[in-house]
Amino acid sequence: MGRLIIVSNRVPSPRERTQPAGGLAVGLRDAVRGGSSMWFGWSGNQAEGEGDPEPSFDTVDGVTYATIDLTESQHEGFYQNFSNGILWPLFHYRVGLMNYSRRDWQIYLEVNALFARTLVPLLKPDDVVWVHDYHLFPLGQALRDLGVTTRIGFFLHIPVPPWSLVRSLPGAELLLEDLQAYDLIGVQTDEDADNLNQSFRVNGLTERARAFPIGIDPHEFRAQAEAGVGSDEAERLRASLRGAALVLGVDRLDYSKGLPERFRGYEALIARYPEHRGKVTFLQVAPVSRGDVEEYRLLRRQLDELTGRINGAYAEFDWTPIRYITRPIARDILAGFYRMADVALITPLRDGMNLVAKEYIAAQDGESPGVLVLSHFAGAAPELDEAVLVNPYDADEIADALHQALTMGLDERKARWRKLDAEVRRTTAGSWARDFLQALDEAQATPATPAA
Repeated sequence: MGRLIIVSNRVPSPRERTQPAGGLAVGLRDAVRGGSSMWFGWSGNQAEGEGDPEPSFDTVDGVTYATIDLTESQHEGFYQNFSNGILWPLFHYRVGLMNYSRRDWQIYLEVNALFARTLVPLLKPDDVVWVHDYHLFPLGQALRDLGVTTRIGFFLHIPVPPWSLVRSLPGAELLLEDLQAYDLIGVQTDEDADNLNQSFRVNGLTERARAFPIGIDPHEFRAQAEAGVGSDEAERLRASLRGAALVLGVDRLDYSKGLPERFRGYEALIARYPEHRGKVTFLQVAPVSRGDVEEYRLLRRQLDELTGRINGAYAEFDWTPIRYITRPIARDILAGFYRMADVALITPLRDGMNLVAKEYIAAQDGESPGVLVLSHFAGAAPELDEAVLVNPYDADEIADALHQALTMGLDERKARWRKLDAEVRRTTAGSWARDFLQALDEAQATPATPAA
């Protein structure tokens, strides 16, 4: 196998010290280690200019990062409007939030063609191309149209709804046809693979989807947690709790994460189980993303109002039930918070995988581990079935699960954690990448489509 060429919408800055919790960048970081590789995609910058942009290059730790800028109109149509305004809600089962425009669809296709034109001159004949996520569904076919014959794999990090929902997207059949250009398509769960293959079957296309659950580097994260629990920030948090149990949630501020439902679940806990009042604090870290999109502004306002109402109803002069932060916290500091937390409350309405759940398990002290309360609809749930699993739409079920977690005996906590930890160590970011790339190497190569 030649070089590994990773392509994603956004290329993380290789020199950025503050890494996000969870997400695609964390999952791919291990995949590019230890071999000859290049990571290609958007720089995050906008620039005006005629013609195709020239890539910029930066090499760090043996990995070449090749990035291009997009124009303001390309960013708006491709990224904001089509990728995040149409595909994101559709694939998270929120069809009612789609706002379709044929012009955005055209820009989406044009930017994928631009990615292909800019990437092709950088490729070598024995390279293996691994494309990531919903922004780049058509890229494989765009590369084939330019004569690329090397193996091309695709991985989708978000959920896949059934065809009955996917078909609500105008042009869905065309996207499915574009996906046929990939030699292998990876998704997070068996349900996602079944749904995507069903869409292929219904449209007379070849099934190409297989489940490859993504993981983390548990040994590295555990080391971060052990160091982070002694940080100044962790000491400040510990002192502020004054002996209260800590329930922790960490999510990007997004309507798929079930945050209003989670807040109501915590409210139900302190309403129905008054013995926890003054003895437990819920800290939700939810960095703002896509803050210029109306749905996200409304979500933030809703959470602000819920926090104020719940704290107003239940707070005492020396106790605040909910702490809610919308700015990012460095990953090494969060690792320490994970290790401190008695309970992790992770209740998305739909999630591709949710690596935060796996990070929480990796961060725990095995002699006195915390308890993971996890949504049935997180991609990690089939693997992490020793967590306390909940339906995130049921506030009372969340309350009962929190009560169970907060009162769980040490022996049960340790027994559950040992099984969860074994699973987190079994499927890592490294094994995920190796398994997918091995399967891609064994897949039947897709012939290039001659350029028109």
